[in-house]
Parts: sequence; C-alpha cells; structure tokens
Amino acid sequence: MKRTSLPGLLLGIVLALPAMAATIDTVRDGSAEEILLQGFHWNSSRNTEKWYPVLSRMANTIGADGFTAIWMPPPWADQSSWNNGTVSGGGEGYFWHSFEKDGRYGTDAQLRQAAAALNKAGVKVIYDVVPNHMAERDGPSMFVRGSGEWRQDCRPACDEGDAFDKGDPDLNTGNQRVAETFKNEFINLRDNYGAQGLRFDFVRGYAPETVDKWMEAFGSQQFCVGENWKSPNEYPQGDWRHGASWQEVLKDWSDRSHCTVFDFALKERMQNGSIAEWRHGLNGNPDPAWRRIAVTFVDNHDTGYSPGAYGGQHHWPVADALINQAYAYILSSPGTPTVYWAHMYDWQRDELIRRLIKLRKDAGIRADSPIRFHPNYSGLVATTSGSRKALVIALQSDLQQLPQGMQAAALEWDNGAIRIWSIPAEPPQVSVTFHCDNPGAQPGESVFAIGSSLELGAWDPRHAVPLEGSNNRRSSVIQLPAQQQVEWKCMVRRQDSAEIRWQPGPNVSFTSGTANETTGRL
Repeated sequence: MKRTSLPGLLLGIVLALPAMAATIDTVRDGSAEEILLQGFHWNSSRNTEKWYPVLSRMANTIGADGFTAIWMPPPWADQSSWNNGTVSGGGEGYFWHSFEKDGRYGTDAQLRQAAAALNKAGVKVIYDVVPNHMAERDGPSMFVRGSGEWRQDCRPACDEGDAFDKGDPDLNTGNQRVAETFKNEFINLRDNYGAQGLRFDFVRGYAPETVDKWMEAFGSQQFCVGENWKSPNEYPQGDWRHGASWQEVLKDWSDRSHCTVFDFALKERMQNGSIAEWRHGLNGNPDPAWRRIAVTFVDNHDTGYSPGAYGGQHHWPVADALINQAYAYILSSPGTPTVYWAHMYDWQRDELIRRLIKLRKDAGIRADSPIRFHPNYSGLVATTSGSRKALVIALQSDLQQLPQGMQAAALEWDNGAIRIWSIPAEPPQVSVTFHCDNPGAQPGESVFAIGSSLELGAWDPRHAVPLEGSNNRRSSVIQLPAQQQVEWKCMVRRQDSAEIRWQPGPNVSFTSGTANETTGRL
C-alpha cells in the first residue's frame, strides 16, 4: 500500500485489557515454523526483466536458502501511474482495476509458472491481496457506483473501517456482493494459482471478522497475515485503542481475524528505541499466544528502500547500521520472521541471512518458542529455546563468551556486534529465590548474587544480579532453566569504586528445580 504518514511514537508495554477479545486457541500461522521471504520490492513492477520470470528462475534458490513461504506481489492487473516528485509508482497492484492477471509483473501464464515453480521448490505461495481499494482509471469497475458497494455511496456509515486516502477508491467490504466477490477470487487464487496463504493489505479499512470469514472459505489451516500499520494514538479519543499499546492493538486484530499480524510493536522500537528495548516487540511477549501471532520484519516495500527509481518509498526505514542486527534478532527469536527481497538478493546481506536461517532451523525455533532476556548485560542478550537446541544471542553487548565449559559462538558478525551461540536444548524455567544473609553492606555499597550461569553473570562482576532487602538479608527471585547445576556467591561492591568483597569459603552449590531457595552468607 502507499502510505503518506508515519505512525506515532507510542511505546507499547505489555498490559492486559479486560475489554479485549478473549485469547484464542488457534491462529492461522501455517506450520508455526515458517520463514517468509517478501518476494518483491516497490520497484519490482518496473524491473527490466518481468518479475514473474525472475521468481520462476529463482524458485530453487529461494527454497535452498531456507525460505518456506514467499509473500508475492498483488496479482491483479494494475495500469496506474503517478509521480509526486519524490517517489514514483503505479503498477504495483495497490491501485488494481480487475482480477485479470496480466500486469506489470508479467502475464497470467508467467504467474502460474512462477507459483508452480515455487511450490515445487517447497515454498508456499502467499498472495498480497487488496480488498479495501481499487482504481477505476481503466474502464468500468466490477463494482457499481451508487449501489452501496463503494464507501462514498453512504459514507461513512456503510464501510467497515478507515478510508484509504480520501475514500474515493475505497470499496465497502461490508456489502454482501463485494465480500462474496473477494471470497470467490481468493478461492480462485487457491485453486488455479497455487495460493497457500494470503497477506491482507491495509487491514485498517475492513473488519477482522470479514477476514476470518474469507479465510474460512479459503482454508482455515492456511496462512494469513494482516498489515495493521496504525499507531495507538492515531485512533480517536474514546476508542480504547487510543490509550493502549501497540501490542494490545495488534493482538486484538489477530484475535478477531484468527490471522497473524505484522509486528509493528517491534518495528516501532527498532525505529525509536534502544536495541535493549527490542524486547518490547510482540514477539518478545511473555505469553506464547502473543508471540505466536507476530510476523516480524526489518523493512518491506513500504517502509524500506528499494532498488531503482527514488529508492522506492522508504517511509520508515531501519538505520542501515542496525539492519544486520535486526535480522539476527528476528531470525533468532519467536514469531514468523520475514526477510525483505532487496536485503537478501540485491544488497548482499544474503550470507548472514542464510547462516541465521540455518541456525534457526537447526534449533527448531517456532513462532511461540520461549524467550528470556538477560538485562544484566549491555545491549540485548536473550535465549530462545527451540525444540532441538537453544540460541543465545548478544547484540551490541559486553557478553563475549558463555560460562566456562560451553562452546564458542556459532556466529560472530560485524566485529562482534552480533554473537550467537547454539547450546543444548533447555528445560522450562523455574523461579529460585537467592538470599544473602548478614551482608554487612555499608552506605554506598550494593549486594549481588554472582555465579556460574549466564543468568548470574558467569562470574563477571559487571553482570552480577542485585539483591534487595535489609542489612540482615538481601534477596531476589531469579529465573533459571530447570535441572541446572549452579555455583554462586554473595558479592558486595562499592558504587564509587571497583572495590569488591566476596563471600568467603567454597561456592554455594545447588540444582535448580530441585531447590527453589538458596542462601549465601557474608
């Protein structure tokens, strides 16, 4: 879609609203292990070689690179053209005029060939569909003006959501004939053009319940994802979403559509927060049901730069220096990660991305995999637990090696700005209460637990965990993987110097899960 304004900067913190839709048991997320390639960019429709033949030629490479699904451009004929002096467009499919498949990307036959080649290579075809709006520049529309099939027929009462642009090209998806027409076309894409999923454009403009009905007809076990790019403060006063978080707004749409949703909560933090704040994306939520719906991305045809004229739209691009780290994060963490075509096949980030995909697949990371963050380190440090292995990721962090006895990093990139370790699969976390008795801390001194595990700083005083309480006992509850052999001690450090006082004698030893409380003494 063409977007002309940027979202607001509201940071979403995880909250639970009683008024929101109840948590659902199912979401149409494919296998929950999908790795999605956006198979086009803003200028693909103006590529020297028609784009569908490019996809046919690249199909085996795309499959071999580890992608399980491809987000295809809109398949419907679009002969529009425009130039506002800053960016040009037309032909991308967002101002389509009919369901014909001969367009700027190639012919109907070339589209069928590309879809068949991709499916044969083990890559699911996910079409970008645009139910909210169309163009009438190229002859009479299949929808009739004045019949209740367009927003402006009875504006604003008869449309389901926000107007696209000024509303003139906006269809009324609440109209039964409009909804049925789209439903039948989605089935046509499934039966005749290899579709195994749908990407819904501009879902602000129509109800999530309508999407749910379309998907019930298309196939409830298929993949779907919605583009809900609207910051909470863009909703009107009095709407509960106006004061909500990005995460809450996205989860509400997903609960009502039973589709996944692009993780604009994470995207907002990539644009406006520190790297440590990336943990506040939808994919970092403590609840697996929230992580499962997140389709993570770094940039796409709207937000990022594209090869060709004007560099594409680039409405909200991630800073170039952060792009590699952003991919390291989304490919090593929960959610369904999406890779942008230009980053993969035009701008030589492919070697890193291939290695990240292999690490993800070897670990068995899923959309809802557990993730825990380690805020006692600088930058972003997190452990994602897959079904076969766990990945420890450190971005812009002073964590340079794991505790003694664990292997070297499986991947180091950008002079150590990216470090990832592949470690044995971890059991679920348990809560362990750490006590330090009789710490004898003086004014200006703090008390810490320090020990052998990553959670306890791996014996590095910079990463020890602070304890709180009285001068007789300082305590903290720390999450650890179950059945982990742990050694630790109390530590006192002055705030204004490097002076450290350690608990005397042997280390305190215990096994997490067997013991849920452990005590050291100074």
